[in-house]
Formats: sequence, C-alpha cells, structure tokens
Amino acid sequence: MNIRNIAIIAHVDHGKTTLVDQLLKKSATLQEREQIEERAMDSNALERERGITILAKNTAILYHDYKINILDTPGHADFSGEVERIMTMVDGVLLVVDAYEGPMPQTRFVLKKALESHLKPIVVVNKIDKDSARPDAVVDEILDLFIELGADDEQIDFKVAYVSAIKGTCSLSSNITTQKETMDPLLDLIIREIPAPDADLDGPLQFQGALLDYNEYVGRMAIGRIKRGVIRTNEMVSCIRTDHSIKEFRIQKLFSFLGLNRSEVEEAPAGDIVAVAGLADIYVGETICTIGKEEALPPIHVSEPTVEMYFSTNTSPFAGKEGKFVTSTKLDDRLYKEVQKDVSLKVNRIGNGDEWIVAGRGELHLGILIENMRREGYEFQVSKPKPIVKWIDDKPYEPYEYAQIDVPNDVVGSTIELLGKRGGILETMDSSISQTRLIYTIPSRGLIGLSTDFMTTTKGYGTLSHYFLDFKKIENNIIGERKNGVLVSLNEGRTTAYAIGGIEDRGILFVDPNEQVYEGQIVGECNKEDDLAVNVTKAKQMTNQRSSNKDNTVVLKRSLKMALEVCMEYINDDELVEVTPRSIRLRKRILQTNERKKFDSKKSRTGITE
Repeated sequence: MNIRNIAIIAHVDHGKTTLVDQLLKKSATLQEREQIEERAMDSNALERERGITILAKNTAILYHDYKINILDTPGHADFSGEVERIMTMVDGVLLVVDAYEGPMPQTRFVLKKALESHLKPIVVVNKIDKDSARPDAVVDEILDLFIELGADDEQIDFKVAYVSAIKGTCSLSSNITTQKETMDPLLDLIIREIPAPDADLDGPLQFQGALLDYNEYVGRMAIGRIKRGVIRTNEMVSCIRTDHSIKEFRIQKLFSFLGLNRSEVEEAPAGDIVAVAGLADIYVGETICTIGKEEALPPIHVSEPTVEMYFSTNTSPFAGKEGKFVTSTKLDDRLYKEVQKDVSLKVNRIGNGDEWIVAGRGELHLGILIENMRREGYEFQVSKPKPIVKWIDDKPYEPYEYAQIDVPNDVVGSTIELLGKRGGILETMDSSISQTRLIYTIPSRGLIGLSTDFMTTTKGYGTLSHYFLDFKKIENNIIGERKNGVLVSLNEGRTTAYAIGGIEDRGILFVDPNEQVYEGQIVGECNKEDDLAVNVTKAKQMTNQRSSNKDNTVVLKRSLKMALEVCMEYINDDELVEVTPRSIRLRKRILQTNERKKFDSKKSRTGITE
C-alpha cells in the first residue's frame, strides 16, 4: 500500500483537530457503525473541556489505495516540544491558518520548524465560511511569513486549500461559492504534493521513536517511523541509546494506527508509523536496529524546560481528608509515570524527602499536570512557578519569549506601560482602525502572573500569544510579586457571615460563609500592601437582651473564586497552593501566625529571601 506521512500544524484554535475529524469522516476509514465525536483526537478530558490539544496524537486514514498517517499537534506554546519531535516522522505538513486572524505567533514557530526540516508544506485556510474571512489577504501574509523565515523556492511555491472544517466543506478556490461537502480536493492535494517516504524495504531495520506513550500493560512505548527494513513482533533487535551504548531486547508488541483505533500487528514495513513496546526505558531519538547492523539515525532534539516549581506532600491541617493518594511514595510514582511519556517534563526529588522540583515548558504545561493529578485523586501542594536560570561562564541567563499582543487602540499606552514594567522590549507596533498589534521580546518571568493585570488593563479585549525564543543574560530585576497583601486566617474553624461582613471593607474575600478554614490559610486579598491576619470564624455573641436596633440580614459581596492557573500565578514566594480532588486553597508556607511574624521580622532585618 502507498503511504503518505503528514503533520497538521497551526496556532492554537485555528482548527487542526476539527480538520482531522473531517478527514476521518470523509475518507473511507471509519466503519459504518463507528461514530466519531467532535474533536475526536482530543481524547483527554482536559483537552475536551478547554478546547486545546495537549499531546501530539497520530491516526491514519485510507483514501483510494493510500494510507495517510496524520499527526495532530498542539497549538499552544507550552506544548511546542511535541511539535518539534514529530518533524522527523513526516514528509510534509498541513499549515492550518484562520481565514480572519491570519498567521499568529505559534504559526511562525511551527512553520519555522517545518521549513528547517525541509518538509513540503500545504497551506489550509480554515474557517472560510466566516463573515469576517479575508482569505486572499491571509494567503499574502502567509507568503510574507515564508519569505521572512527563509523558505526555499520549492517551499514558497506552496499549494492552498480553502476549507470550513466545522462544516466539512473544501475547495481549491478562495471563492466561498465553490465550497462543497467533501475533503477530496485536500486529500488529492496531499497525494499529489506530499512525497512518499524515502524507505528501503530490503535493508536492515532502522526505526527511531519520536514520541512516547505509556500504559499499564506493556509499559513505555516508542512511536515513530520505520526508516528502513521491516519490523516484526518477537524479533530480537538492538537499541542504540542516547549515550551510544547498545542494548538488545525483544519486540513484545507492535501497534499500527488506523482511524480511531490502535491495533496489534505482526509486522510493519519501512515508511509506516508504528508504536513499539519491549524496552522499558526507551527514550526519544534512540534507534532500533537489526542486531549486528547498528547504524544510528541523527539524534532528535528535546527542548529544555523553561519553568519550574516545587511539588510537595500536603502539610496543611486538612491533609488526607479529601485525597485518595497523599503519601510521598504515591506522588513519586505518579510523577515518574508522567515523565515516561512526556519528555518535555523533568522531575527531580530533593533527597529522600517529600519535595520534588518539577520543570516544564510553561505554566499551562505544569497546570495541566496538576489538574490531571487532582482529578485522579492526588493531594499535594505546589509553589509559585519560576523561570529556570542557567549559568553560562558564571553569568546567569534566563528564558526570553516572543510575544504578540493585539489590543484596542484606546489601551495601547497602558499596555505598553504594563509590559515595560515587566522587562518587555517593544520590537514593532502596527496599528489599524481599531486594533494595534505589539511585538515584544520579554523575559519569561515577566509573563508569570501577567494575565490578570493584562486582562484588567485591556478591559478583557486584549489577546496575548507567546513562545520561547532563547536564554539571554539577566538584565534587570522585574518585580513579579503581587502588589497587594493577603487576608490570612487567624484560626481554624468554620467561617461565619457575621465575621466576613465585618472584614469585607478590608479587601476581597475568597471564602463564603460556612466554609472550613485553618490558621495560615489565605482567605482574601487585602486592599493594602501588607498582609493582615483576620478572624473569619467569629460568631455573633448571643445575649438574652434584645438590641435596640432591629437585626438586619447581612448582605455579603460574592467571593472571588480563582482557577488553578490563576492561583499559581497569584501566590508570592512565601505562599503555596494546596491542591486536593475537591478543593484548591491558598496558604502561607508558615501557618502559625506568631511564627510567621517572627520570620517576617527577621527577613526584613537581615534581607534573607525564601
């Protein structure tokens, strides 16, 4: 059977996963009784809730006598490590671009990676059915981006398909009236334009894993393309490790992909994409070969993490009350399991203690891990995310990011002021009738905790997209700490409406009446810079005398509830987020009020930091 291998790449929310749905539906892949959900490739519960792709996934479709292997990649910058690795598995890419928004920051990043890998591009202008669509102008912008990124003559001569993935229509013309309910024009374009894999069926085996998967039955699996030869179940093979050592093992299971299914096969030929199980600690970029004919393929670069945070067992007074897995052993096992399939994640346990340093590609990357763990029944606490500092020639370097910001014209000045305070360097500014696009180079630490201030400054109308650029020398001290202090509970107990009503004018409350709190828990934000210890459990004193004033019903303001990622950004260095399956609480590291006052006093005298 003829094979084509492609990746679908794009900026977040430009419609990659929805397009894969339509390719599955419109091809002869699914069986008659097989139903497909919307965004079928986003199988993870969080992916479906948030409408984003987190992990690269592969499928395959049958079209005429062709098998087309498709890799659906994440669009969010925090998961760009997934995009980089799959470039070694494919011969071409579908670059999906929104017919209104045009190229965005992640479009630039993924296209740059594809061009560097010398892959054949096909441009897919999606959402052509929108009233605001401007397909011809968007294609011109894409051409400019190709030229700017140094594409060669063959890559610049890209073919374009115009689709509405949500409606399942397609044509090769930007004229909306030519759209028909079929994906055949795009599928024909893939067959015609994307080269067949350069595969030698008769040579000795050569396979390289670019992605990892893991399940309880077969352990870690490597997903990749067979470069040469034929791979067979139960065959003894050798693996060239990243340290150039060689380990022999038996291929226990071999899986092929088609539609929504992964099926076990006995063998697979060069050019196909398969999952291989049998080596428990196989890693991305390692080459599986015929024994005695070892020849390593070029290594695959795995991007370094840029942000880290501390995970630890829950030490609050409520520890163990809401979670199923609370011990350090359970947490250690779960974090180890995660690094088996996510090579962009790094986990280091601190000694034999109850604390780990977990490093990833961004706050969302780590936030997704935390949310998955709490849904699985884990209970733990985490610190504020911090950018990773690298030391080069005894000088500190920090991660910098490319940021694209689109804001209404009336808030441009305040946005520039906000970004300037966080170390942002304005590169370009382009204004239209109502909107202005700002391009910044900014330290990653300047972006941590920015989202709330950014949405306030832009009145909710601003959009910010960013991706990692490089490590650069630390130039300035950016204040990433929260400006306002917090309201901290003085004692343990159940909150009362009477107590909350008495301190409402001191700030914004995070708790409602009749909630259980403990000493050291953060129950609100103070309207001044300093922290304030408050009693939110105080009850109204009952007497046998009637007050001269008639008792009035207490009307309280609605408490502020923050999502997990917002909580992670909100806390300062002396605070933690307590995460359980039922609750997300903010707390001070030092819970006892008197001990905390002593520490703060000592810190102000000596200048020590956390």
